[in-house]
Amino acid sequence: MSTSATTLAPRPVKPKLVRTASLEANPYNPRRLFDKEPMDVLRESIKKVGILVPLTVYWSKTKGKHVILDGQRRWICAQALRLKEVPVNVVAEPSVVQNIVTMFQIHKLREDWELMPTALTLAILMKETKDKNERRLAEITGLDIAVVTRCKKLLSYPKNYQDMMLDPDPTKRVKADFFIELYAVRNDRAVNQMQWFSKNTFTRRMLEKYRDRKSGLKAVTDFRLMKQFINNARKAHKLPEESKRLREFVENDVLTLEHLNIPSADVSASARRLLNSTSKLYSDLEKIDAEEYFGEEELWKAFEKLRDLITTKLKEADRRVKQ
Repeated sequence: MSTSATTLAPRPVKPKLVRTASLEANPYNPRRLFDKEPMDVLRESIKKVGILVPLTVYWSKTKGKHVILDGQRRWICAQALRLKEVPVNVVAEPSVVQNIVTMFQIHKLREDWELMPTALTLAILMKETKDKNERRLAEITGLDIAVVTRCKKLLSYPKNYQDMMLDPDPTKRVKADFFIELYAVRNDRAVNQMQWFSKNTFTRRMLEKYRDRKSGLKAVTDFRLMKQFINNARKAHKLPEESKRLREFVENDVLTLEHLNIPSADVSASARRLLNSTSKLYSDLEKIDAEEYFGEEELWKAFEKLRDLITTKLKEADRRVKQ
């Protein structure tokens, strides 16, 4: 007697209905900030058609209630709409590490996410696994190595600065990019050896200048130029002069970032020449018909070497390389 494929197919599990008030948010959710505007859109959708995709939860023996693995935004909206019950699919209770890894896999990092909550969850994972290797952490969580690196930079800041990145009001929240870009200067070895330098004071003043936008800092990327001026001064053996100028810049709101540029250590002219050469090369490459040059092996090998060199230089400059 033959059995059809239809007979062998598993029957879909009917979602279970549980009381909305009986659920609990997952403490390891790498997404903890839910801004008002997108939540308003989701709430209106649920108000009209209900919750179409059941939440994924597990029964916590220690808490004596269901904990959410996937669907916290739907649950928050259900609470706001005073829905008595929500549909759920129940899975087995995971270990702490399994829970964190599952949350990372479910909640894939998106561009509109704030990074600090992810960093805090990553900190718990590092503590549980006793592993701080960025490559292995990336493999476990599914995050890019660059994201893991950025998270670890954020974790180096004191709690008061971390809290600024976690402010529930997006208009008051300080973007993680500010602290990530500042990190290169804040942790520069030469800067830390300057007698007047204090990490916390420096961070506070840079934050004040950035918020003012009229006190020498207009964008978070200005810290890259600041780092460049410090590096150039180091190579030109002008660090004492750079230390004096950096202190003046920190203390004086009138001075611009150009105050840190020591003329004898300036590489702007060289950078402009490279930019012009790069622009010309880009224009020439853009005009190439790849099929016409298909058999020019030496040319393609040269292009590959150029690509690899550019990738290396981007990484050295701590620029994110998109694969």
